[in-house]
Amino acid sequence: MNEGQLKGSAPEIFSSAYNHLEHEDTRYKEWEASALFSPDTCIAEGIAAPDAETFSIVLPPPNVTGTLHVGHASMLAIQDILVRYHRMRGHRTLWIPGTDSAALATQSKVEEIIYKAEKKTRHDIGREELLVRIDAFAKESEATILGQTRKMGSSLDWSRYAFTMDEARNKAVTEAFVRMYEKGLIYRGSRIVNWDPNLQTTVSDDEIEYKEETTKFYYLKYGPFTIGTSRPETKFGDKYVVMHPDDARYAEYTHGQKITVEWINGEVEATIIKDEAIDPEFGTGVMTITPWHSAVDFEIAERHGLSREQIIDERGILLPIAGEFAGQHIKKARAALIEKLAAKGLVEKVDEAYVHNLALNSRGGGTIEPQIKAQWFIGVEKPFIIEHSEISGVPSGSEVTLKSLMKAAVQFGDVTIAPDRFDKIYYHWINNLRDWCISRQIWYGHRIPVWYKGDEIFVGTAAPEGEGWTQESDTLDTWFSSGLWTFSTLGWPEQTADLKNYHPTAVLETGYDILFFWVARMVLMSTFLLGQVPFKNVYLHGLVRDEKGRKMSKSLGNIVNPLDLIEKYGADALRMGLILGAAPGNDLNLSEQKIKGYKHFANKMWNITRMILMNTDVSLYAKRAAVAQHPRDTEILAQLDATHAEITAHMEAFELHLAAEKFYHYVWHELADQILEESKEVLHGEDAGAREARAVALMQVLLKTLTMLHPFMPFLTETIYQNLPEELREEKFLMVRKW
Repeated sequence: MNEGQLKGSAPEIFSSAYNHLEHEDTRYKEWEASALFSPDTCIAEGIAAPDAETFSIVLPPPNVTGTLHVGHASMLAIQDILVRYHRMRGHRTLWIPGTDSAALATQSKVEEIIYKAEKKTRHDIGREELLVRIDAFAKESEATILGQTRKMGSSLDWSRYAFTMDEARNKAVTEAFVRMYEKGLIYRGSRIVNWDPNLQTTVSDDEIEYKEETTKFYYLKYGPFTIGTSRPETKFGDKYVVMHPDDARYAEYTHGQKITVEWINGEVEATIIKDEAIDPEFGTGVMTITPWHSAVDFEIAERHGLSREQIIDERGILLPIAGEFAGQHIKKARAALIEKLAAKGLVEKVDEAYVHNLALNSRGGGTIEPQIKAQWFIGVEKPFIIEHSEISGVPSGSEVTLKSLMKAAVQFGDVTIAPDRFDKIYYHWINNLRDWCISRQIWYGHRIPVWYKGDEIFVGTAAPEGEGWTQESDTLDTWFSSGLWTFSTLGWPEQTADLKNYHPTAVLETGYDILFFWVARMVLMSTFLLGQVPFKNVYLHGLVRDEKGRKMSKSLGNIVNPLDLIEKYGADALRMGLILGAAPGNDLNLSEQKIKGYKHFANKMWNITRMILMNTDVSLYAKRAAVAQHPRDTEILAQLDATHAEITAHMEAFELHLAAEKFYHYVWHELADQILEESKEVLHGEDAGAREARAVALMQVLLKTLTMLHPFMPFLTETIYQNLPEELREEKFLMVRKW
């Protein structure tokens, strides 16, 4: 070879553009077969030291009967970036996969299928048969969501897969219930709950969705007062008039005073109640209360020891107290009721366009009707002694409440929320937290470990001995089992090596929209049962919206299917599109053009590799220590190190969007536009020493660049790495190359 000639060649694969369809599935199968997603394998193969720092995440379990949507895709991308980064740092890195039974939604779906096909309800086929059918449906659906999770490149340790309804999780749920019961924190009582007449079950406060509705608002005469309501059909039993004690308009009335008023079905003796919960600025500043069917009214009644009476049954039918309207459904009775009130001169006026929020069950769409029912609750303000505590500001042996534990976890810094503006929202939610209704009247779920025999009650991890015992038919709220997720997936209540090594977990990454009903409940469960916080950091991602900033919905026809985008542009391009511009806690506008742009970026990286390989002698890489650097090459490598340091700092601070942006600009504007352009002249020049120095520098740049990009675009980078000449590959997989 003469002076000035090039010595180098790129493998045949780089002769054409990068085609993700040819490589992504192959790469994932190779990774999974290597078992390197498991920290145990990494330790065994010397990739992580047995005493290395740990980094653990539990996957927020998607609904086993669901499919991948952009919210899932965003979550998977963020978590996989963190996991791959820490694995490359040499940490003992564990990412636990799992799925959620989503009991209420799943049972509802199966019941719907059965009724359509057989015209039968769950009561027709019985509990055991329904559970068999639900299990079969869930198992069939499970493969779909898990396959789609793999499509995103998620490097989950599949050997530790968990399901919220499997045997190990059931053991944990039962143990948690018994411990909380024995501590006096779980009790059975009659309180106001959210009742879904369609599904015939209670619903958690956090599972309520509010839909704006325009309806009529009625101003009714109640003796000397005018009261306002959008639901006159609940008012049959109203016999308490409530006003603020400082409202000068009603100073002539005294607390406890009795007055007689004409009402729906005749005269009623009403009692005046003075209570500070009343807003004097709203309406007329006075209202009657319906304690059985309103949470606010129930609390007023509780404070003053007032009686309450049920007006509407569990199916939405009016009871005998409604007189001539008894037996009618509330929706049908309203018009006739108003007609009767008008005839009696009790309708003062009607607002025809009153806008309010209608409470719906997010799991089934049914309209919520508050009811007082005997249910199982967790008392969040009941004091108890915490025997063991690793929580800052909470000494072992001190008296606490579940509320105070939840506050302390964030207040003293054991749990850090990113972005920190959500701290105030977290505290506000806890301050307003009521006792948690944990019982559900459905059959699919963790059955409450309580047995009855006459007036006797038994609570335990197994059925009591002897005959005549009947187990509680209710199941537990799905969020009860999900609240144990960080430690039930690590083997609790057994004191396993996983629990010792990987708990508290490093990060809980999820959408800001479930900060309260999942994140906070996990803090509640972990601090009580383990005396530890469940995670050290909370990373909240925002909603993924369409390119115009609108929330994705079927009605707008703007739902983006991530699987379609993966098919067209590749998982790597989608991952980059979901990360760049997505600061923690901020919503992201996603467009297909943006994803397409990152497919071009993938091809750019592919061509950069080809250019470097075609113009360098890879055998020089092994002798790089002996090759004298020229000043410009030293500058190139120093710039690379500075970029690496900046990206590392962003990664450590959970600023993934900034790390990705920094890398993108480095590759496009520094490496491609400047370094490679100027290198063409050097590599074709007459100075052999300069050629060798630049060739070695470029190979180092290529390997370090692939390493930095790997967490973000794992399929592309691993494919390039696997097709590099053997002299450049120091590890079997780029996935475990040192960061």
